[in-house]
Amino acid sequence: MNSESEAAAVGSPPATQQVLEAERARKRHYTIHLVIVFAAILVVLGIVLWLLGIDVQFMWGWLDFILTGVGYTLLVSTVAISLSVSLALFGALGRLSKNPIASGISTFYVSLVRGTPLLVQVYMWYLALPQIGDSLEKLGFPALKGLFTLQAIPAGILALGVCYGAYMTETFRAGIQSISKGQTEAAYALGMTPAQTLRRIILPQAIRVVIPPIGNDFIAMLKDSSLVSLMGVWELTFRATKIGRRYFRSLEMLLVAAVIYWIMTIVFQTLQSRLESHLARGRR
Repeated sequence: MNSESEAAAVGSPPATQQVLEAERARKRHYTIHLVIVFAAILVVLGIVLWLLGIDVQFMWGWLDFILTGVGYTLLVSTVAISLSVSLALFGALGRLSKNPIASGISTFYVSLVRGTPLLVQVYMWYLALPQIGDSLEKLGFPALKGLFTLQAIPAGILALGVCYGAYMTETFRAGIQSISKGQTEAAYALGMTPAQTLRRIILPQAIRVVIPPIGNDFIAMLKDSSLVSLMGVWELTFRATKIGRRYFRSLEMLLVAAVIYWIMTIVFQTLQSRLESHLARGRR
């Protein structure tokens, strides 16, 4: 090889580098085109809303009032998702248990909750439980009446948490079953107890599997938390509908609420993607 060919070989980038640069360029072009499409859609929507006579000044004037309800929305969703994760874990262990009592209770819970609408469950926690308390008082148990009379926020949290816990039970069960039995057998061979195997071997790997669906469930719960507005909780949807009905501007107020929900969804989707990438570092 002469000196010119050697210089050309040294100066030219490797084939893999060229492929990476081409892939980056393709992604940049795709992102640019995507932004252009989004901008065009927003412009068209803006024109349509302008033609419909949307009062932007009215929307801007009540924005702070509606944003105040975001705190209640996040509170209900965060506490409810924590409750649902706990219920789902125990429910999945019960479904996988060889104990007929634990398996039967878990199966009944999942079947009952998944077989009834969430709205009915919300009303059951908020409206039906006080009737049970009245019946217990008549039977001579007045001290138990207070336990069955729930305020709106606790009732909404329990309704969402119990409902999503039933759906997430199947998610946890699938995540646990995705771990090969060979790892369990290896843990037993090392002298680990079933509890140690579950805590040290199975659950850490299953969590990586169930994080994406749990994130999706949380985003769905964030939107389903609007159902607590039916109980008078001053969260995002309740504030928007209240002002919209008072001033006959329901379209403007519901648009504001929809945009806020959309922004929160985008934020949590971004956080979910980063969490998934962080948990997948070891696998990569």
